[in-house]
Amino acid sequence: MSTTLDIAIELISRPSLTPFDAGCQALIAEHLQAIGFISEHLRFGEVDNLWARRGTAAPLFVFAGHTDVVPTGPESHWQFPPFTPTQHEGFLYGRGAADMKSSIAAMVTACERFVAEHPQHKGSIAFLITSDEEGPAVDGTVKVINDLQAKGEKINWCLVGEPSSTERLGDVIKNGRRGSLNGLLTIHGTQGHAAYPHLADNPIHRFAPLLKTLCETQWDQGNDFFPPTSFQITNINAGTGADNVIPGDLALLFNFRYSTEFTHTQLQEHVTALLDKQGLKYSLTWRHSGPPYLTTTPSTLITATQQAISEVCGYETTLSTGGGTSDGRFIAPTGAQVVEFGPLNATIHKINECVNVNDLDTLSSIYQRILEKLLI
Repeated sequence: MSTTLDIAIELISRPSLTPFDAGCQALIAEHLQAIGFISEHLRFGEVDNLWARRGTAAPLFVFAGHTDVVPTGPESHWQFPPFTPTQHEGFLYGRGAADMKSSIAAMVTACERFVAEHPQHKGSIAFLITSDEEGPAVDGTVKVINDLQAKGEKINWCLVGEPSSTERLGDVIKNGRRGSLNGLLTIHGTQGHAAYPHLADNPIHRFAPLLKTLCETQWDQGNDFFPPTSFQITNINAGTGADNVIPGDLALLFNFRYSTEFTHTQLQEHVTALLDKQGLKYSLTWRHSGPPYLTTTPSTLITATQQAISEVCGYETTLSTGGGTSDGRFIAPTGAQVVEFGPLNATIHKINECVNVNDLDTLSSIYQRILEKLLI
């Protein structure tokens, strides 16, 4: 059994549901301290974070990731217990196998070999690991970044181990992500009897024309790096449950995934203007999950990652900014080049999450090759 597989199994066996780390970071720190990393455990609220660094010189290369995982869903639906990592027909099953404990294991073993072969490498290597990526993401990477900036730490390159691959390992890497903006909207009407609509004000009927407008609006055309901005209703609710009562309020949740063609404040202003134009009575609160970020080409980190994948796997990789948010959104604003690269994402957050066992050592080899290209 390879060392990468061994560490992945140890990490997956720990039930580290957000925001709990369940001892994962202590295990990571133990491996890293053995090869000269100095570890700092940073706790904010209920969230454990690890900052481990080897060296003090620039440039600084950072491996970033998270030890927390999403809930398993009904464990009876899993082929194998989700926190009992199991190898079956060439795959390793368990919650966090793909998202993203295998990536962390590969990062650790890549560093172990790299340091053994190049103990006097230039610059520094660090790990930024949180247990708050799958949750609110308020006491994790964002707090660590604030702490590092207060100390004058400057990240040059950051590789986030999110599962970016689609059909085969390394076929897709992320050089950016769209921004995410959430709205909680309540349309206020007047409750009444369904047989006497003139004595009520139906908020569903009031909102229906605007709903059509919002769903059909083409917000922008996107650009060379991002697809067009999208608007999605994620929840909608009204009524008392009785079939003869006109509801008093209509509540809905919606989400924008937006490109660099918009700012979140522009989207907020546009939605508010549409609501006011319709003459609706409403309450609206916003939650901004994060702005879009982009590492443009040419970039030394992107080039190193593309070349490493080509040399190890024998095929070219594609750049993408699709998918959800990641902690890269907190790191990129510091001026760091950020790339996301990890295992296949076909089973992430699903029942029977798994990763190809053969991909683990391949991923570790690619990570090592990236370090060689940047720090030798």
